[in-house]
Amino acid sequence: MRGDRGMSTAEYALGTVTACAFAAVLFAILTSDEVRAAVTRIVTDALQIDG
Repeated sequence: MRGDRGMSTAEYALGTVTACAFAAVLFAILTSDEVRAAVTRIVTDALQIDG
C-alpha cells in the first residue's frame, strides 16, 4: 500500500493562486496612503536626534 506523499498538480495550482492572492492583498495594504504615512512617520520619529 502506497501513501500519498506531496501535492498533486491541482493542489500546486490552488496553492499558487492562493499565494498570489495573498500577495496582492498585502501589496494593496502596504501601498495605501494610510500605511505609507504611518511608516514614514515611524521612520522620521526614529531618525530624529534629540539634543
